[in-house]
Amino acid sequence: MKPDLLIVPVVGFDRACYRLGYGGGYYDRTLAGRAGAVFTVGVGFALLEVDTILPQQHDVPLDRIVTEDAVYEAPL
Repeated sequence: MKPDLLIVPVVGFDRACYRLGYGGGYYDRTLAGRAGAVFTVGVGFALLEVDTILPQQHDVPLDRIVTEDAVYEAPL
């Protein structure tokens, strides 16, 4: 069975819903072939927001990011 929803921790994020994780690249590799097939929600604190994480070509944005202050939605 494949998940419909992934809740993903963030250690940094930007308003385009790109995230910084723990540096292993597991998230991006897991979703590389499933873009749009699973809804992704990042969870973190508002103080972790940065202007940009300077996403690389292989980075996959989250569908939403939820903090204690706001909910951000990835641009279409």
